[in-house]
Amino acid sequence: MQSAPDRHEYPAHWEADVVLRDGGTARIRPITVGDAERLVSFYEQVSDESKYYRFFAPYPRLSAKDVHRFTHHDFVDRVGLAATVGGEFIATVRYDRIGAGGLPASAPADEAEVAFLVQDAHQGRGVASALLEHIAAVARERGIRRFAAEVLPANNKMIKVFTDAGYTQKRSFEDGVVRLEFDLEPTERALAVQRAREQRAEARSVRRLLVPGSVAVVGTGRTPGGVGRSVLGNLREAGFTGRLHAVNKAFPEDLKELDGVPAHRSVRDIDGPVDVAVVAVPAEHVPEVVAECGEHGVQGLVVLAAGYAESGPDGRERQRELVRQARAYGMRIIGPNAFGIINTSPEVRLNASLAPEMPRPGRIGLFAQSGAIGIALLSRLQRRGGGVTGVTGVSTFVSSGNRADVSGNDVLQYWYDDPDTDVALMYLETIGNPRKFTRLARRTAAAKPLVVVQGAGSAPQGHAVRATRLPRATVSALLRQAGVIRVDTITELVDAGLLLARQPLPGGPRVAILGNSESLGLLSYDACLSEGLRPLPPLDLTTEASAEDFHAALARALADDTCDAVVVTAIPAIGEASPGDAELAQALRSAAAKGPAKPVLVVHVELGGLAQALSAAASTAPRARAATADAGAPDTGPGPAPVPEAPEGTRLIPAYPAAERAVRALAEAVKYAQWRREAADPGRVPEHEDIDEKGAARLIGGLLARGQGLTLGADETRELLGRYGMAVRRATPAATPDEAARAAADLGYPVALKATAPHLRHRADLGGVRLDLMDEEQLRRAYAELTELFGTPQEVRPVVQAMAPRGVDTVVRAVIDPAAGAVLSFGLAGAASQLLGDMAHRLIPVTDRDATSLVRSIRTAPLLFGWRGSTPVDTPALEDLMLRVSRLVDDHPEVVAVTLEPVVVAPHGLSVLGASVRLAPPPVRDDLGPRTLPAY
Repeated sequence: MQSAPDRHEYPAHWEADVVLRDGGTARIRPITVGDAERLVSFYEQVSDESKYYRFFAPYPRLSAKDVHRFTHHDFVDRVGLAATVGGEFIATVRYDRIGAGGLPASAPADEAEVAFLVQDAHQGRGVASALLEHIAAVARERGIRRFAAEVLPANNKMIKVFTDAGYTQKRSFEDGVVRLEFDLEPTERALAVQRAREQRAEARSVRRLLVPGSVAVVGTGRTPGGVGRSVLGNLREAGFTGRLHAVNKAFPEDLKELDGVPAHRSVRDIDGPVDVAVVAVPAEHVPEVVAECGEHGVQGLVVLAAGYAESGPDGRERQRELVRQARAYGMRIIGPNAFGIINTSPEVRLNASLAPEMPRPGRIGLFAQSGAIGIALLSRLQRRGGGVTGVTGVSTFVSSGNRADVSGNDVLQYWYDDPDTDVALMYLETIGNPRKFTRLARRTAAAKPLVVVQGAGSAPQGHAVRATRLPRATVSALLRQAGVIRVDTITELVDAGLLLARQPLPGGPRVAILGNSESLGLLSYDACLSEGLRPLPPLDLTTEASAEDFHAALARALADDTCDAVVVTAIPAIGEASPGDAELAQALRSAAAKGPAKPVLVVHVELGGLAQALSAAASTAPRARAATADAGAPDTGPGPAPVPEAPEGTRLIPAYPAAERAVRALAEAVKYAQWRREAADPGRVPEHEDIDEKGAARLIGGLLARGQGLTLGADETRELLGRYGMAVRRATPAATPDEAARAAADLGYPVALKATAPHLRHRADLGGVRLDLMDEEQLRRAYAELTELFGTPQEVRPVVQAMAPRGVDTVVRAVIDPAAGAVLSFGLAGAASQLLGDMAHRLIPVTDRDATSLVRSIRTAPLLFGWRGSTPVDTPALEDLMLRVSRLVDDHPEVVAVTLEPVVVAPHGLSVLGASVRLAPPPVRDDLGPRTLPAY
């Protein structure tokens, strides 16, 4: 802590863990008076050249005065931060607030000098870039808007740190020194640079775990059985290409090998580096192992041990301490309570998991928080019969267990530019950071399909993250907006993954259906209609169809410009002319290879080896043993005929045991392909010349001065919305029949009389709204009926409002969720949205294309476009209203909730009859701050 003269308490919220460029981690924290010895030790390890660049002169050691200056800060005008690994400094940065002439100053001076020093051994790891992000955030918090730095021209590394950061800057050269000045307000380029660095660093941190050069299994038992011995055996059986070590402190001192693997009593005893340690010891012994690994320089841990957050409060604290300890040494963790990791690349062949068999190599990446679900995914993709038939392959597999550190976000960063992964399948029990996940998912989905099942788990145990308040359906809708293929079951996850890994994306929803079963064709036709596809009439080839008939029919369908995809139905047939599995598979593959690039799926009924035949390609499956067996091999009995191997690079055709499953997978591919096309042109956020952004800001500031959060009154709501071009029809309170009559006279007849008590608001079905009152007599009679039915005027809270043109009642809402961000929602008012949940959602800011799709996304959208002969309403006016709400919330994050209900959309124009706005200090935008790992 700081001494008495210092003006502020220690800012613990500035502490953060960061991932560096090489994938290692470091801790960033404020420097305090207790760091004197660490600072001196750090400085002694810096080269003379680096010292010269920092002080512009030879500076071999720090004086006592220097040490005092660099460790005593007020955390306002003088701030120092250090990056630490293993508790020791590896880099420092500080700023000093300056005024006119560069002299020390206090607020309101808004400029500061900044200077860095990085240990030579850690230069090139991106430490200075991470420190710059954090010291800039600290400076903005303390009212500093601009940094100045003086750098020697030869110090190219530090000049590059500043110039690459993306800030708006000026450069000058005086007296042999380069002077850089840059504004600290984040720019789009600065944010893009930060996120690109984040992607590279986090991807590299996962790569260090999935592509290790050496692995140590800590906790390997001396006798067969047990978790550690099983993992060691799985690594050996997989043919791991790197160095392998068995570690157990109970090994006899003279034991040098175990199962042909070098044996050691401690990680410290291993000669040479260890990239990954698989920790298979009980939880109470894990801290000792982590310390050994950290001191030896291990890069990452896979912790299989249970007994952490899943076991209760004590376990949660044990898990927090595990993360803190590992990060202190710069290590990342998969787990605890993990199933393990797999990489099938021939250059790696890593099976550091409890899976007894190495999956077939392929192009699908798998992530599962749950070990049980991971086992289910691997087994379904492995087997050829039952479920989704056919052989497919896995590129990488991660089962994160409690995901105390490495999460689905990190793995997405790795898969984004992994050349070995074409499709990503994820089972997520929770989404700890929806805002970041949505951002990463959108970027990944633009390059390769991302299929997600979201379980019903709660917030991740032990994480200091904000929980989303959004309903599950809303989160699902936002994921779909980001291009995620959101499915409900593991079966659907694998179904979609098989199609997307093997076939091109469809160009549209038109589906040709052909096959040798009329009934199966009709089932496929009905399934297409149910999924919103546009099937062509099924072509029945009859049960006598030969392989040549299938080939010709598929070739014609693929060549048809009115077809975007083909579903082939096949059932077993009896007779000499009936094609065998291998013959039919070859015919379908041949036609698909020669035709235009359109997806082809097969629906089969217990066709023995057909799925194997369709999938037998060297690109994603091992070479078929039947095809390579000796011609003289003995007959092993009944079974499918040998399947000839498909040529290298042949496009595989996925096979499904049910029409509904095939068509559902195809429907998801159609929607995803449409999203890809639309994502190429996401639209724009229109500029509205009639918006008074500054006036709205002044109004919001004045209103918030009253307190921390408030719901605006009717007049304040109208004024604020009016600044953004949204007019709300006035509703005049009427505490007596006479007041109602006077209000109606002012507004002009016809009028509406409404009850606004909370239990009656927006409940026309209860009789709390009377419309088209043409004169005072009708008004007074309606007033009497309302009070007779529902109570006194004080209980009913009646208001009088001028009648709006008739139309469709809708509701527009915006809310800022602390985890997901700002969300715009739309639906029809009343039962459609309240009872059926028929609402559509988009992340703010909303573009013109988003607004157009939002209107059309609800199931009841036909009511807006002339359903059953009704007059279409003015949807462009509705879209404009939603864009204005989006702009209001995006421009002013203090507007944390907006509800417009009802919004009556007429054939020409619309009327906002009710509105509410809530203001509050805006939630902290952690996605705009410096890069950090989740806190513990």
